[in-house]
Amino acid sequence: MESFSLILAIVVVTALAFDFTNGFHDTANAMATTISTGAMRPKVAVAMSAVLNLVGAFLSVEVANTISKGLVDEAGIRPEVIFAALVGAILWNLLTWLVGLPSSSSHALMGGLIGATIASAGVGAVHGDVLVTKVLLPAIAAPLVAGIAAMLATRLTYSLGSKADGKASKKGYRAGQIASAGLVSLAHGTNDAQKTMGVITLALVAGGAVAPDSDPPMWVILSAGLAIALGTYLGGWRIIRTMGKGLTDLQPQQGFAAQTSAATVILASSHLGFSLSTTHSVSGSVMGAGLGRKGGVVRWSTATRMFVAWGLTLPAAALVGALAEYVTGFGSWGTAVVAIFLVASSAAIWKLSRREVVDHTNVCDTEDPAEAEPAGVVTTAMAAVTPPPAGGTATASEGPVPSFPSQATAERTPTTPTAV
Repeated sequence: MESFSLILAIVVVTALAFDFTNGFHDTANAMATTISTGAMRPKVAVAMSAVLNLVGAFLSVEVANTISKGLVDEAGIRPEVIFAALVGAILWNLLTWLVGLPSSSSHALMGGLIGATIASAGVGAVHGDVLVTKVLLPAIAAPLVAGIAAMLATRLTYSLGSKADGKASKKGYRAGQIASAGLVSLAHGTNDAQKTMGVITLALVAGGAVAPDSDPPMWVILSAGLAIALGTYLGGWRIIRTMGKGLTDLQPQQGFAAQTSAATVILASSHLGFSLSTTHSVSGSVMGAGLGRKGGVVRWSTATRMFVAWGLTLPAAALVGALAEYVTGFGSWGTAVVAIFLVASSAAIWKLSRREVVDHTNVCDTEDPAEAEPAGVVTTAMAAVTPPPAGGTATASEGPVPSFPSQATAERTPTTPTAV
């Protein structure tokens, strides 16, 4: 049984708090498209995702080992360093959740850990080769690979289903969406829950509670899985709205293609031990699916804000982590100041979020500001030159289609009395 100091206990609790924010921040990765297309009810979707996140946490420890043994030098790390890293990651997660931007919790954690480590032990304590090969390169490759795969899968799906019965086809694709969403949730557990396992294990090594190069203890795996599952069940509704409605309008065929492509990329990266961002993978696949359907477009203004957030994640979390590490260097009172700052900032962000509540009752509302924004130049041009979906309009040879008011419209239209 590990022996715990007070600072080590604080680090473990803070790590589980980060895991909780990771859960509700990244729920959108698995369930946004399923909810937005109506394949599942919102609360049922997040409950299923939470269970599968917990199951996925037990399937592998490769990513956890990448963080606990590979990214930074264990010998130069103190528990206070890891605490400072988690402060940077948590605050970035909460800020991006407040504005509804699907940024990477993984990169927030990496950035906080890198910044705090450099502030404590210098640049040499960060293993640059691991950072490049297992963090930065996958960050660039994941959305591209997932996006291209989703675009091709979407086109293939529409091509194969062009002669199928419309209602039966949509019903089948919705069932496929549920299955693929479950696969993404499982993949999320195998990748993101392990990151917290790796951080806690690194803290245990730094605090002398376990031997260097140890795998995560079973209680670490269980607690990390439960924390991310609970966060997932609460649902990050703001980010679900952006991912499901803000980037593009998805049909069941597109949702199925997007989720299947993303799950494949995430599971492959978990097997290889890459600390991949599930947010990058799913966002890329959603955009690829949007471009894969004839007449489908991507809201590039929303995508641009998301790309900016991606680029800022590592340096912003690193800066906060480094500042937090500097303050903790003053001793116990410095650690207490950082802890109070974290709690106060988190409470302030939560209070701000209450001004406009987004939950399961309004997550699919069409009055989303992201959807109301004017179309950008790229979107307008693509919509002008891309033909609509098959069966959407009549051809020129068929002649114009007459338009008649519906019965409901006719009943609502007042009749003007005829003069006599």
